[in-house]
Amino acid sequence: MRYFFIFSLFFGTITVFSQNDLEKDIINIESKVIEWRRDFHQNPELSNQEFKTAEKIATHLKSLGIEVQTEVAVTGVVGILKGDRPGKVVALRADIDALPVTERNNLPFKSTVETEFLGTKTGVMHACGHDTHTAILMGVAEVLSKHKDKIKGSVKFIFQPAEEGPPPGEEGGAALMIKEGVLENPKVDVIFGLHINAGTPIGILKYKKGGIMASVERFVITVKGKQTHGSQPWSGVDPILISAKIIDGLQTIISREAKLTDEAAVITVGKITAGTRFNIIPETAELIGTVRTLDPAMRALIERRMKEMTETIAKAYNGEASITFRNQTSITYNDPDLTDQMLPSLQKAAGIENVQIVKATTGGEDFSYFQEVVPGVYFFLGGMDPNEESKGAFPHHTPDFKIDESGMLLGVKTFTQLTLDYLNAK
Repeated sequence: MRYFFIFSLFFGTITVFSQNDLEKDIINIESKVIEWRRDFHQNPELSNQEFKTAEKIATHLKSLGIEVQTEVAVTGVVGILKGDRPGKVVALRADIDALPVTERNNLPFKSTVETEFLGTKTGVMHACGHDTHTAILMGVAEVLSKHKDKIKGSVKFIFQPAEEGPPPGEEGGAALMIKEGVLENPKVDVIFGLHINAGTPIGILKYKKGGIMASVERFVITVKGKQTHGSQPWSGVDPILISAKIIDGLQTIISREAKLTDEAAVITVGKITAGTRFNIIPETAELIGTVRTLDPAMRALIERRMKEMTETIAKAYNGEASITFRNQTSITYNDPDLTDQMLPSLQKAAGIENVQIVKATTGGEDFSYFQEVVPGVYFFLGGMDPNEESKGAFPHHTPDFKIDESGMLLGVKTFTQLTLDYLNAK
């Protein structure tokens, strides 16, 4: 049995407590975490609409005696827990929004919520595990609130809305939280975040120093030609043909110019809009897509070359084209020094053999905005039943996505370990 000793200069006494008290509280919170997760899963809410979710979070935090701020970045909730001794500030973040996806799982707590999203009737589902993240952080808050004597400093619990992106025309997510001062008062020193992963067996943690998830940018290319009859292409300028040449050209930036041995990069055109009839060559065409990069220098190169190539190709075919970019997320960048410092904490939580280095993914995360302001570490938490490994897991953002709930307890333990180890480090 391990013991900790705290000497009080004011009272001249020595307080003794067992680490097992903390471990028991972590184990005992599991049933609550699962209950919360199921409630959130059954009652999902889209980005910037997480009103009932936020109310449940705030009610829980207030019941623990934690200072609570609501309506942060529309529907966000922030809790501040002050330890018994002064020190630094650790922020822990969980995203709380769901997706416009109709669930196909036959769970007893399956989502049957329906809504209209961008003019289309759809179901609403926690198809990316944000319900588990929220429940995990609520569990961490309860555990740590019982052990304020172990906290040298403060813990800021950030329940963030709109990670999947705010509705068109609205602000939201991590960027708006930062804008509204979530990393101030008290000023955050470091931030930790996790994402449950349906393709990683329970009990496993995965991490990477540096870029672990890609920056995400949305681009729009507008191509202008000259409308004419489909039987007389020589009388006009075909923006559809120009679009095809631009799409082909953009891929050579990845295959011939991006140094993929350093980091991965992706250019994808996901939508093409042009024309009204089979026998009319239209005036314009519009291409919409995404760029994913893991290195700032490569990101700058790709943007510059996309602009040059788009304009030059269109001109070569007697047309015109322009491109605009909109940043969706930055690179999710794990501070190397902080990652090295906290690696032993990950290993204590999961066991050395269960902490693995992962290759970067071209998915994106707006946790990256927090990491642009303060050092942070973001890691993946296993959420797949090991017995299902041979069958393969359904991807995130799909109707069949599911999580093994027994993996969530490690999330509670890891967040708790990271927090206490960082705050109590000499």
